[in-house]
Amino acid sequence: MNAERHPLLRHLPPPPRPRQRPEASFIVCTRDRLDVLEACIDSIRAACRAHPAFAAELVVVDNGSRDGTASYLLAAAATSDIPLTAISESRPGLAAARNAGLAQARGRVLVFVDDDCRLDRNYLADLERHYASGEKWLIRGGRVEIGDARDLPFTIKCCDERQRLTPAVHPGGFVLGCNMTMHRDVAARIGPFDERFGAGGALRSAEDTDYLVRAMLAGMAVEYVPDMTISHHHGRRDRMAIDRLHRDYHFGNGALCLKHFRRAPWLLRHFYWAARAAMRELAGGPRFDQDLKLSHWPIVLMNLAGAAKFMALVLAGRPDRQQLGQETTATRAEAGAP
Repeated sequence: MNAERHPLLRHLPPPPRPRQRPEASFIVCTRDRLDVLEACIDSIRAACRAHPAFAAELVVVDNGSRDGTASYLLAAAATSDIPLTAISESRPGLAAARNAGLAQARGRVLVFVDDDCRLDRNYLADLERHYASGEKWLIRGGRVEIGDARDLPFTIKCCDERQRLTPAVHPGGFVLGCNMTMHRDVAARIGPFDERFGAGGALRSAEDTDYLVRAMLAGMAVEYVPDMTISHHHGRRDRMAIDRLHRDYHFGNGALCLKHFRRAPWLLRHFYWAARAAMRELAGGPRFDQDLKLSHWPIVLMNLAGAAKFMALVLAGRPDRQQLGQETTATRAEAGAP
């Protein structure tokens, strides 16, 4: 597979000399969540101390915090026992913050961890074992457990079997963006995250799912492994909070279906199944989630709303950064620019 860098990621730092190069870069994006960020960083440091042979660095992207995060990161970088780089990204949105982290990371393996997550002590040992296989062209995600028993069991994945994503399975949640890893050459090949998607973006969610779909379209595998464990302290303890997140996820999914309907028409199959299940629910059929009392109908309606929003963005002339990079490269080539 061609390892050519994506135009917008050509500014990724070239791999340093072997003695300087970290094996893994942890990328954590945050905004006004200092209360959970400290515990996240402490868990990454502890995992690194538990497995010092696999050298790691930490890149923290502050996406416009006003709660003292910048001061905390300045002090943390000065005292950290692993290399810690704090950067500021003023453009709002998780996808924009992740792109800033990508541009800064130097490691051979890139690890995306959300600021409300904590690593298992053995995380780096698991990560090293999986990437020692030599298989590079894939995105790999690990186990995500509930971090606090008071939180509702949402945005977790605790399957005990190793799995590979196929078109028969919806990509949303197959690998969670709060525990997603890849070789740096994979990121250079796929390109930056689409900044229209994701929390804080116009489409609210699915920046990670969009990345998985783009990997599959590029011929790469997407794999879930039942270790590489993190605990997710998401703090959502009432049904209303889960319902809002549930709606946002499917708003982004509707946009995702429209974005990729030509090259990944199998995504529409999952929308059809959701619509069919919603009709059956009217006739007394099961809900989407019986325990959390989540209906299929918000899935259908928010998918349609998300697709409409995506079309509005396209008509308004708001391409993603991937398209902008290709256009910029083409323009420079026509002008004879180096």
